[in-house]
Amino acid sequence: MKRNLIYIMVCATTLLSSCHIYKAYDRPKDIKTDGVYRSATSDNEAMATDDTTSIGNLPWKEVFKDSYLQTLIEKGLANNVNMQAAILRVDEAKALLLSARLAYVPSLNLNATGTLSSYDGAKPSKIYSVPASASWQVDLFGSLLNASRAAKASLLQTDAYRQAVRSSLIANIANTYYTLLMLDRQVNITEQTSKIWKENVRAMEAMKEAGMTTEAAVLQSQANSHSIEASLADLRRQVRETENAMATMLGEAPHAIERGTLENQQLPDNLTVGVPLQLLSNRPDVKQAEMTLANAYYTTNQARAAFYPSITITGSAAWTNSSGMGIVNPGKILLTALGQLSQPIFNHGRLIANLKVTKDEEKIAQMNYQQSILDAGREVSNALYLYNAATDKLTAHNAQAASLTKAVTYTQDLFHSGEASYLEILTAQQSLLGAQLNEVSDSFQRMQAVIDLYNALGGGRD
Repeated sequence: MKRNLIYIMVCATTLLSSCHIYKAYDRPKDIKTDGVYRSATSDNEAMATDDTTSIGNLPWKEVFKDSYLQTLIEKGLANNVNMQAAILRVDEAKALLLSARLAYVPSLNLNATGTLSSYDGAKPSKIYSVPASASWQVDLFGSLLNASRAAKASLLQTDAYRQAVRSSLIANIANTYYTLLMLDRQVNITEQTSKIWKENVRAMEAMKEAGMTTEAAVLQSQANSHSIEASLADLRRQVRETENAMATMLGEAPHAIERGTLENQQLPDNLTVGVPLQLLSNRPDVKQAEMTLANAYYTTNQARAAFYPSITITGSAAWTNSSGMGIVNPGKILLTALGQLSQPIFNHGRLIANLKVTKDEEKIAQMNYQQSILDAGREVSNALYLYNAATDKLTAHNAQAASLTKAVTYTQDLFHSGEASYLEILTAQQSLLGAQLNEVSDSFQRMQAVIDLYNALGGGRD
């Protein structure tokens, strides 16, 4: 009989192994990564590359070399609230994993009791008991195994979330820093333009006194000068708000941000993206989505294991002076042992429904995993094209600004010789201001494209 029971248990174990209850998670074969990068120069072809070099593998200090920016990023990583919360989430997941692993170890409890009783003034009787009880769940059908594996997947998922917060924080701080530099440059250009307009107003007033122009031209000049002053006030407001936003990211009260200049920034020119397969290990959010899938896989295995028996062995040992019928002194040792097997038979469809739910959740997690890869590919493609487009725009606006600078000079000469109207001077100067501001905006967009690409490739992780 004993031999038959062992044979049945071995057969059951083999059968359950074929049902994947003991099988560890493996990445699904139908997850697609090919062609998720679109070419930055072609509208119709997916970008194919065999180069495994990726800007996303560079340490963030090699990408962002500005010493002021490096100091700000270090402060953010140390003090940012979201970053600190993500670190604590990892600690929580580690504690849960330890708890899941300790589930294999028998539980042990000690519960000492003592009773003093007397009836009708008689001599009190003393009853004491010092019991120790132990309970051990035999993980024959993989329930504890899958729970432990699921806890480990949750830890990896939480750590990937921490990495995603870290990468996003670095990118946001860099983006905000370069926004400040862009605004500083725009303020500088607008201030210089404002001085020119104020000189024009004085020149127009002098020309009016000399009878060389009209009151309408003077008023038009004054109106344009006031317009530039209003733009300058708005730019200064944006600088203040951006500084406050940066301070908040650093976990500090609003204050002025020490910084460099836009012209002195150096970012990598070789924007290599590597092979799409690297996204699976480099992108924290993609890794997080995969660990969510792994967790769902182990949850499904637990739902399968719930159909099979659970075996629990309990035992207790006690030193007691109570024999159940009377008091014995000195006390005696009392030992008990119990083995329990529980086999589900009818649970109102709860186990079946739970298995169906976990299977569906696993499919949803796999679809989300695939979608996260597609989203990552889209972000990489967009960043590459943004960099190329910003470069083309910057080249065009540089040429435009050079031409308009000459046009302003020529128009002013023609105006003083009486061959051009003041309206032509206004038009040329306004166009030049717009071109100069566009140059600054294009330079910022190139920097933003590098930041976006670095973040999209999983840059900034530990």
